[in-house]
Amino acid sequence: MKNSYLGRWLRDVLTIFNMELKNVLHDGGVMIIFIAAGFFYPILYNFVYKNGILEDTPIAVVDNADCSDSRRMIREMDATREIDIAYRCTSMEEARDLFARRKVNGIIYFPSDFGDRLAGRQTATFSIYADMSSFLYYKNLLMGSNFVMLHEVNNIKIERYSFDGLTDAQADQSVNTVLYDDINPYNRAFSYSIFLISAILMLIIQQVMFYGMSMSVGTMREENRSFASLPDSLNGHGVGRVVLGRGAVYWLRFMIIGIYVTCIVPAMFNFPQRGSYGEILVLLSLFVTVCVFFCMTWSTLVTRRESAFILFLFMSPVCVFLTGFSWPTTAFPAFWKYFSYLFPSTFGCQAFINMNTAGADLETVGQLLNSLTVQGMVYFVLACLAIYVENFALKRKDEIDSAIRSVEDSIIEHGEKIGNHIEKRLTR
Repeated sequence: MKNSYLGRWLRDVLTIFNMELKNVLHDGGVMIIFIAAGFFYPILYNFVYKNGILEDTPIAVVDNADCSDSRRMIREMDATREIDIAYRCTSMEEARDLFARRKVNGIIYFPSDFGDRLAGRQTATFSIYADMSSFLYYKNLLMGSNFVMLHEVNNIKIERYSFDGLTDAQADQSVNTVLYDDINPYNRAFSYSIFLISAILMLIIQQVMFYGMSMSVGTMREENRSFASLPDSLNGHGVGRVVLGRGAVYWLRFMIIGIYVTCIVPAMFNFPQRGSYGEILVLLSLFVTVCVFFCMTWSTLVTRRESAFILFLFMSPVCVFLTGFSWPTTAFPAFWKYFSYLFPSTFGCQAFINMNTAGADLETVGQLLNSLTVQGMVYFVLACLAIYVENFALKRKDEIDSAIRSVEDSIIEHGEKIGNHIEKRLTR
């Protein structure tokens, strides 16, 4: 075993593992990213979105219609959990002043022809103006007004059928042909924190690993070192061992962070945890593995240490959107749909949301796991290729530098001979 190929292979991987571990431990910036971001980001996000449910958002109403229909809708909006009709204004100027002084977080406006258009069987409109400084204000105003509007539309239809000669029962049956119950079993309170944090938690693993690894690569290049340098004992071979040896350092570290993020943090903030911990651990193992190869591939393009922070600002919102938590992936344009396949978070976040929030099992998210597996194999090959290309370039660079030094030495030597020869001629 000691002198076998497998034994040498394991020793090589362990040697590279130790080298990479020392590099990471001696880089204070990388350790801050891994520890501070990995362990404190999930806590920070949860505290920021702790109040994921906002009730009785203060709203100003401008009722220029002053009819029975508008007054009934205003009463029903005030009765919802989302909206509190705090002020009834006589003009939009008055409502804007309240909005500017932060007395209200939105305005509802009924035009003067609202009641006349309903009486004339025409389309009537009312307008809402939301405070977009917080998504919760917008959500509450939109949801509360939509609930009331849908209810009123049914009542208006029933009234119009009654005017056409139908009985109340016939009118009700014509409008409510198919009865339905709106049941949301996984987020009944429409909490924004549950809606968002499930996607954010898995994304943190990918983003923190990428920025830490990119900082490490950038530091090596600034110090004229390379992450692709193969140990002398490998005689220029063993690219796969370099990838696995380096990757094992990050895999072990982020498995610990991943267990903390996916199991401990949701329990700390009483988030729904309907998935099996064992199955979530299987997902986490696969996701972290793919993230390691993904980060090793793309971090090779980093040339400077600070580049990671620029990428952080640019890519984080994009990756959040591409998880599909706020917009269905089936509605993505073709470009963004295929672009999302570059990131492990696209499949990992969707699988985690389905398992942890909705209680899905591994078989249910099997397609997402298969996509992650294919993605992992592709990125492993690309990571090996990146190491090989970098190492090949380093060798050629050394050969070129050596040739240049030889030429320079030859020029200097011939220059000295010529100089000595000229000096002798001049002394004669």
